[in-house]
Amino acid sequence: MDAPAAPGDPRALLADCELIEAFIIDVNGVPRGKWLQRDRAEALFAGGIALPRSAYLLDIWGRDIVEGGIAFDTGDPDGKCFAVPHSVAIMPWAEGRAAQALLTMQEPDGALFYADPRGVLSRVIGTLAARGLTAAVGVELEFYLLDPNRTGGQRVAPRGADESHWRGWQTDTLGLWEIHDYEPVLRDLLRAADAQSIALDTLISENGPGQFEVTLHYAADALRIADDAVLFKRAVKQIARKHGLAATFMAKPFGNWAGSGMHVHVSLLDRAGRNVFTGDEARAAPLLYHALGGLVAAMPDTMLTFAPHANSYRRFAPGTHAPVFGDWGHDNRMSSIRVINADPAAARIEHRVAGADCNPYLVLAALLGAIEAGIGEGADPGDETFGDKVAATAPRLPIAWSQATERFAGSPRAGAIFGAAFQSIFAACKRQEIAEFRRRISDVEYDAYLKNA
Repeated sequence: MDAPAAPGDPRALLADCELIEAFIIDVNGVPRGKWLQRDRAEALFAGGIALPRSAYLLDIWGRDIVEGGIAFDTGDPDGKCFAVPHSVAIMPWAEGRAAQALLTMQEPDGALFYADPRGVLSRVIGTLAARGLTAAVGVELEFYLLDPNRTGGQRVAPRGADESHWRGWQTDTLGLWEIHDYEPVLRDLLRAADAQSIALDTLISENGPGQFEVTLHYAADALRIADDAVLFKRAVKQIARKHGLAATFMAKPFGNWAGSGMHVHVSLLDRAGRNVFTGDEARAAPLLYHALGGLVAAMPDTMLTFAPHANSYRRFAPGTHAPVFGDWGHDNRMSSIRVINADPAAARIEHRVAGADCNPYLVLAALLGAIEAGIGEGADPGDETFGDKVAATAPRLPIAWSQATERFAGSPRAGAIFGAAFQSIFAACKRQEIAEFRRRISDVEYDAYLKNA
């Protein structure tokens, strides 16, 4: 007979539920899974539950990746998935009493499945740990709340939008009225985060109509922060739906309004918990600049993780807060990487390139892997950017989707960070999606060329 679950054990929570929603996070950051009856709860912790290994490698529409080498080439076998204990929580948005469980897949020998993005990040964290370093990470994540009824003649529109493009389209950056206007949904969102033990620091209104930003609490547990980011994105969409709204983390849902990004703050701690980036107010410790050097060198090759979709590249333009060079500067929000060291003890790097549509596991893996490589190489970050005057040494980023895909696919740096197998399947996923986009003709093309070409 199994021993009863101890107080605080997630199995006790599951035993009191009507059903369990168990899911993995695929390479695109999309939850994929199944509903389980509560009598299957124990299998989530001992023995595992079966999901197709190919569930990790689906395109954004949920189709198998033909060239991925998992589904068609192998007979699409199952893998065993186990619950991430801290992810087990009641879903406040669900009918009845239902719980969630984030899963991670293991090989028969207990190793993490190579296509699991959570496993990719875990392995990168291990390379830092081998140097006696632990990453402390914080995330700022932006999103829009939309009217799913497409009001005001627009396919995508904020709540209350009209044809004048005034009512419902106003922006109120850092405005408290904007928060109060959405108070019921935002309060439910904060409650849902609390129910999932997702620690949030701040919530603000952002630069677009119905756009908000939350800050996930800075912590010395990069894997937990990535878990919290994916679980938070999931909660936002479900809570919005409950209130008759839609939520999107698209990088650029509106052509004329601000895009949505995911800024990442990183510092490194030694075995005693000291910040190894600490210098003085003028300049951080040398190790920070070696880390910067690694980030700058790897940024063009890992751009696909920061901007994984066709829409992602609409954020990037000169003179915006989504820059087109791999540059850096002290307290400079116009550069891709901002060095923050006004308080030397809190010296850190802010990486400002990723869109909110990214897979957080892959972004953190790209950043921490590049940082580890930069430290190991004693890398030089090149010249500093001041304001919007980009340093001549800064590499230009690939801001076309196909260019970023091929750069990632052929990069030894990306292969070293993600592993050659994951590098191959992620590139295959993006190539399949690019091929689909090329088959579809946009209304802009018809407007421009149908009569005049």
